[in-house]
Amino acid sequence: MATTLVRPSSDRWIGGVCAGLARRFGIKPSLMRLIFVVSCILPGPQFLIYIVLWILMPSED
Repeated sequence: MATTLVRPSSDRWIGGVCAGLARRFGIKPSLMRLIFVVSCILPGPQFLIYIVLWILMPSED
């Protein structure tokens, strides 16, 4: 499991947040994206959290 939380320079969709989270937790990026999309069905601040992470997570570059 990776110890840092960064947005990868490759395998980026939109902002690379899901790919960075997937790398951090040791799962496939496609699974993390699926979890995010399914979570958007539930009420909550998912999009706001995504935008904040996009801004705060450093890029791997």
